[in-house]
Amino acid sequence: MYRLMVSPLLCIPSCLRNQNQNMIAIMSMDIPAFFETSGTFERRVPAGAYLFHQNSKVENLFLVTAGEIQLVRHQTGGAALVLQRAFPDAVVAEASAFAAIYHCDAIVRSDATVRGISKRRFLDLFRTDPKLSEAWAARLAREVQTTRLRSEILALRTVAERLDAWLAWHGTLPPKGEWHQIARQIAVSPEALYREIAKRHKSKSQFLA
Repeated sequence: MYRLMVSPLLCIPSCLRNQNQNMIAIMSMDIPAFFETSGTFERRVPAGAYLFHQNSKVENLFLVTAGEIQLVRHQTGGAALVLQRAFPDAVVAEASAFAAIYHCDAIVRSDATVRGISKRRFLDLFRTDPKLSEAWAARLAREVQTTRLRSEILALRTVAERLDAWLAWHGTLPPKGEWHQIARQIAVSPEALYREIAKRHKSKSQFLA
């Protein structure tokens, strides 16, 4: 792991991070357990595959139990924006339960296992089970907070500011091989991100010399 100095650019990330942790604690016993009930199914999806495609009909909902799946929207200019990184116990595109079609691609980044339930069965249970509807509403609220935070990051003008905000949210950089994923999340080119990280490492080295 790499640790870089972060400027006190935003107070929003730490605030939302604390709220997110509290909400995860509330929900963790509900939604994953729900996907273990009768009527659900398991599917293994290899890295590089698509769990579903943009504009395809929403027929199932999926909980990640292993691996990583990213929700990606491809813009008209060809750029790709990561809207969600779904790790174990995360539902991929929660709001799709109330949509006719998917608005993004779900791309498997590392070999993944998911548990699924048909949208029809989910909605039947959602309408009759208050505990499920409350847990789902809480999860959607957390996603709204995350989306607002991501919007704050994308509104920043420079690569340095966006990286500062990302680090304030996540804490540390992942291994170098995953830096290109950060570039997609903050909507900058990988080259621009690498230059900014290299500049910080150089500055840190000079400071310690």
